[in-house]
Amino acid sequence: MKITYTLTDESPALATYSFLPIAKAFLNHAKINVETSDISLSSRILAQFGDRLKPEQKVPDALSELGALVLQADANLIKTPNISASIPQLKAAIKELQDKGYAVPNFPDEAASEEQKAIKEKYQKVLGSAVNPVLRAGNSDRRSTKAVKSYAQKNPYKVSEFSPDSKTRVSFMGSGDFFDNEKAVLIKENTTAKIVFVPSDSKDEIVLKNNLKLESGEILDATFMDCGKLFRFYEEQIEACRKNDILFSLHLKATMMKVSDPVIFGHAVKAYFKPLFDEFKDELEKLKVNANNGVSELLTKIENSPLKDKIVKKYHEIIEKSAPLSMVDSNKGVTNLHVPSDVIVDASMPAMLKNGARLWDKNGKEKDTNAVIPDKTYATIYEAVLEDLRKNGTLHPAKLGSVSNVGLMARKAQEYGSHDKTFIAQSDGEFRIIDSNGAVLLAHQVKKGDIYRANEAKKEAVDNWIDLGVERAKITGDEAIFWLDSNRPSNKIMIDNVEKRLDSKGLDSALRGRLKIMSPKEACLESLKQIRAGKNVISITGNVLRDYLTDLFPILELGTSAKMLSVVPMLNGGAMFETGAGGSAPKQVEQLVNENHLRWDSLGEFLALQASLEFYALKVDSKKAQVLADALDVAIGQWLDNNKAPSRKVGEDDNRTSHFYLAMYFARALAAQGADSEIAAFFKPIADDLEKNQDSIRSEFNNAQGHKVDLGGYYKFDDAKTEAIMRPSKSFNDIIAKIAKV
Repeated sequence: MKITYTLTDESPALATYSFLPIAKAFLNHAKINVETSDISLSSRILAQFGDRLKPEQKVPDALSELGALVLQADANLIKTPNISASIPQLKAAIKELQDKGYAVPNFPDEAASEEQKAIKEKYQKVLGSAVNPVLRAGNSDRRSTKAVKSYAQKNPYKVSEFSPDSKTRVSFMGSGDFFDNEKAVLIKENTTAKIVFVPSDSKDEIVLKNNLKLESGEILDATFMDCGKLFRFYEEQIEACRKNDILFSLHLKATMMKVSDPVIFGHAVKAYFKPLFDEFKDELEKLKVNANNGVSELLTKIENSPLKDKIVKKYHEIIEKSAPLSMVDSNKGVTNLHVPSDVIVDASMPAMLKNGARLWDKNGKEKDTNAVIPDKTYATIYEAVLEDLRKNGTLHPAKLGSVSNVGLMARKAQEYGSHDKTFIAQSDGEFRIIDSNGAVLLAHQVKKGDIYRANEAKKEAVDNWIDLGVERAKITGDEAIFWLDSNRPSNKIMIDNVEKRLDSKGLDSALRGRLKIMSPKEACLESLKQIRAGKNVISITGNVLRDYLTDLFPILELGTSAKMLSVVPMLNGGAMFETGAGGSAPKQVEQLVNENHLRWDSLGEFLALQASLEFYALKVDSKKAQVLADALDVAIGQWLDNNKAPSRKVGEDDNRTSHFYLAMYFARALAAQGADSEIAAFFKPIADDLEKNQDSIRSEFNNAQGHKVDLGGYYKFDDAKTEAIMRPSKSFNDIIAKIAKV
């Protein structure tokens, strides 16, 4: 058995250059082989276009290889956060690779030829949440460890008080959204199906998806967003923000929801800047400006236009006269509508809520905001937090209990927007899902431009998810809530499945009484009530809510979601250990480049490695692996107690120094344990060395800061340059080299 460690992007990837050599050195003492697998955005691009590359430039299709690995019973994978690419990010990565001499093609916005269609199809495999559906061959168990929670309560992050006079609100569509239009069906027997579109002016079916394999017992649902109503909704919200002098802020997930949310984002851009798009319609069409890619693309593409000055003037005129816009970077004039991937709802909403429910205006001042989340399916959970804040006041992390999550995601369950079943209607007409007998399973009448999506949840995945939720409730003794809405067709079927499975398990009355079913808003309010009372509660949710809640509650409780233990027990017996969220990664890379200070917190990696070691020890009955796992657990506790997390300020301890301290505590714990005398004897002088030299090693790390550095790229780092930057302490490197020589 081996442990596979992923190489990814941005600050998690930078941290890996420092942390992985340390981990490998220690794991040598249990004869554990650690292999790496590069699933970074740049590597995923290169893997798609090997036929265009020089032999020495070719890379394996690591994602496909890992997709096969996670189906094996002995899979043991540690996954760090990767970029879920929006189109602007993809284009930036392509340009960087081209500048480095890789002959990858440009991304075709409009694929006219067969060659361009083939290129675009390959890039579709890279866009959005391309990684997670492949690797998540099990459901999710994500929670805060006792040590992390205890530390957060003793050392709470600084809270911004919520004002009872706050005008902040959450806005969503009254009708016409994905929630309103959903239909669902329980599949009775194995079959295949196709998704077709029938234009209103024709009886001919256009086949969009063929050979869709449906299994007995699975839940199939489909829905659409009425984009005419969406546009009018935006206009109403923009005007309301102007009248009430609150910020207009749009919160979507144009990374994971790679087909739907960029379009929803684009309508907001066109609604806010409607006078500009109307007045300069012909010029913007000529320049092929795509509003889905944000204001940034518009401002870039008009650079050489003869109408540039007039367009820029109109742009600033709208900014001044319309609703105040929420800003991503006030100093640089980067608005909420600049780039679709800049504001990601699961990270942006909890960050706003913990900041007194305020965001920043063009002058860099905090201001109440209208958080616009068009689809009401999950917008209500954030509305619930605001209602709770108004009723009960600021959430103080020192007093809060914890909300853990059991999330449905196995076998690509509910992969909204990240798959091949989301389409934009090219004309008025009807979407249909038709089975192999010709029966229409689901049908939706739509107008041109409407966004249609369908998705599945296999019975095997749903049953395992229910069982995992029950198991966590049994182990912890905590209340557990299935976040399911009986007014939503797919959830109504799911509720029936949950109730039948719970009834069939013969649960004792106490455990059965702790298992509840509530709509997302009710469940959120109940969870907030419980944690305000210092109690813990388990949220058992579908895939999207899993994604949102594993940021919402950790950020409210801990200040960050990067400190959570995330375990994916695979259906086939293996396991994946995920290491936190990378939402702030771009800002952290920017700081490293400018100041050579990396504030990425690797606690998620530490927790994942510890859990991975325990899993390894159990799977192969390795006493030495268990010794390492136990010692690392002790080391993490000391690391937390001694507050060795990275500082945000240059010149102070950063990510690299935090790795040194973990290594020092790890070595001392191994030297002190009594289960393996050989390991103890080896690590005693190592621990002495690290402790004796800690001041000089710390100085080597901190003295390296305070100046610009060159990583040799953003999407594809230069390995030699980056390793030198991330491992600047010769003294520490020499000791790690000693540990590696078993």
